[in-house]
Amino acid sequence: MRRLFLIVALFLAVTAGAQNDGAAPWKIEKTTFAYAVHDADTLRLDRYAALTPDSRLKPCLVFLFGGGFMTGTRDNRRFQPFFDYYARRGFVVVSIDYRLGMKRARQAGLLDEEHFTQALDMTLSMATEDLYDATAYICGHMPDVDPARIVTCGSSAGAITVLMGEYGICNAHPMAAEKLKQDFNYAGVIAFAGAICDMQGELRWTTRNPAPMMLFHGDADRNVPYGVVGVDGVYLFGSKHIADDLTRRKVPHWFYSVANTNHSIAWRPMTENRSEIDSFLEKLVFKRQPLVIDTYVTPLDVPEVPKDFDISDYIDANYSH
Repeated sequence: MRRLFLIVALFLAVTAGAQNDGAAPWKIEKTTFAYAVHDADTLRLDRYAALTPDSRLKPCLVFLFGGGFMTGTRDNRRFQPFFDYYARRGFVVVSIDYRLGMKRARQAGLLDEEHFTQALDMTLSMATEDLYDATAYICGHMPDVDPARIVTCGSSAGAITVLMGEYGICNAHPMAAEKLKQDFNYAGVIAFAGAICDMQGELRWTTRNPAPMMLFHGDADRNVPYGVVGVDGVYLFGSKHIADDLTRRKVPHWFYSVANTNHSIAWRPMTENRSEIDSFLEKLVFKRQPLVIDTYVTPLDVPEVPKDFDISDYIDANYSH
């Protein structure tokens, strides 16, 4: 009997360790929940978790898809290998719906330069509210998730939303105070070609410094600004501007820039840069190492391309078709 107990204990120890190094072939269970209802919209999230004997609290990776706030789905097949990878590394992965405000603005005839700032403000407010609602649902309904280790991750419009979510928390936005527990913050933010929107001419973090960020961007992106653009007193601060600001403030982050590269950086890191993401999570998020890491990649087989960008380019690239 004692020998049997030792064998079982050894098995559990080995399998738990295998889960942590990402090598265990555990089955991934997907479950779907409705996390919020807004008027006629029922918003759902998909939860992916490895079925393992490990009963410890788990970190959570919350993912938001891209699509210019016009299109996209939480269960796009392109994302599945990324979800499975992190589920097998011990995360609870959650991919969420959010309301597509620009789709509504187009239907209302508001997608032009005259009405753009109004449409953008409405869109970002709805998407950020949905992120906060999903976060509150995770904290309240997933007892195996560690609320102190929730990392947000987004692609394109989803990257903008996760950055706006962190920006709202760090500036004591009333919506963050209403939806989230006092002193809550994300453990980290990963943005694939994202930006922060503000009516101020510079970024501000008025109540706290942001969580560690990993910012991917191509410097020839025509869909989301790499630097900063503004119109009618509204500014979009891209990854390069955010990274420069965080460097001045000595806030830990990792900026990953790819030269002469377009908006493909909104999805390529999910397959091409997992090792860098793993390193960011281990060093800057979980070990809280005070590091600023800048990675500049120059593909030698890619020609030099124009990089000038203004708000009309943003509107044309995302909403002219």
